[in-house]
Amino acid sequence: MVYLGAFGLKPDIEKAADAGVRLSYGWRWLFFPFLGIKVEVLMRLFFRFFFLFLLVPSLLGFDFNRHSIPVKEIVSGGPPKDGIPALLKPQFLDASQALFLSDTDRLLELVQRGEAKAYPLKILNWHEIVNDQFGGRPVLITYCPLCGSGMGFDPVIKGKTYTFGVSGLLYKSDVLMYDHETESLWSQLKQEAVTGAMTGARLPLLPLVHTTWGVWRKEHPDTRVLSTETGYIRDYSRDPYGDYATSPRLMFPAGKTNSLYPAKEWMIGIVLDGKAKVYPFSELSKGEKVFSDQVGSSEVHIQYDPVSHSARIKDHSGNDLPAVTSYWFAWTAFYPETEVYRSSR
Repeated sequence: MVYLGAFGLKPDIEKAADAGVRLSYGWRWLFFPFLGIKVEVLMRLFFRFFFLFLLVPSLLGFDFNRHSIPVKEIVSGGPPKDGIPALLKPQFLDASQALFLSDTDRLLELVQRGEAKAYPLKILNWHEIVNDQFGGRPVLITYCPLCGSGMGFDPVIKGKTYTFGVSGLLYKSDVLMYDHETESLWSQLKQEAVTGAMTGARLPLLPLVHTTWGVWRKEHPDTRVLSTETGYIRDYSRDPYGDYATSPRLMFPAGKTNSLYPAKEWMIGIVLDGKAKVYPFSELSKGEKVFSDQVGSSEVHIQYDPVSHSARIKDHSGNDLPAVTSYWFAWTAFYPETEVYRSSR
């Protein structure tokens, strides 16, 4: 979710007004030389109403009469509804044609119905949602740059296919999607609709893998790759979030989080039998890279690759289980009671 990066602002009206006043220092006397110190008061009022006008309208157009989360905790990420354009008709390349990727570029990858596809983060940073198909079956690919969370869903609910766009709104710093059919808002990390007619409906999670192009191409040389020919003019070689991924700061409120690890510690989490468990990469890097563990009443097998800095969780048959790779703060904001894996080494 691209925020008001040009101004360095957070979605807080008073802080936005303060920043606007600071930015105006260089030229305010040109327009208000006769007002003296009172100009700061006037400029603060101007920026307060300017950003109120900018932020509040993006909350409009959605039905908040039904909701499962506190509406006051829904905030604007800056862009309006569809200001970050979801992809509805994605185009794909063969692996040999994906010359815009290097081996270290990170991607989300999915195998369904015998077909492998890769979704580069350098494209997802600009679009966040891809409405796709595997063998004619609809699939929803989502990525929230603020939480580092890439998740794939089955968008068919009770026999009806839903397509999704980016609402421009956030909950606990995570993207709120909306479906085009009812305009209900859906929380990515909660995996369910949180406002509107679909409130409470859930999206089945798919076993999406978060790894690097070099590793994925070696495992799946026949993979297809999301093309930069999206129909939109974007500089996909540039990260619109700058140094956000390497900075300890958050751009938006995430609610109550756990400070046991740095906010942007990478981890993989899973929910089985109603129990959530998380595996911080710093813990996985200490011990065995392949091992078995217990989540709820289920046995799982963890695989950690220090080269690609990625992890997978598999069942006893070696199949990938639906799990979530994200930043630590994001997982603990949504699963505060999560069990945490600690290496014995």
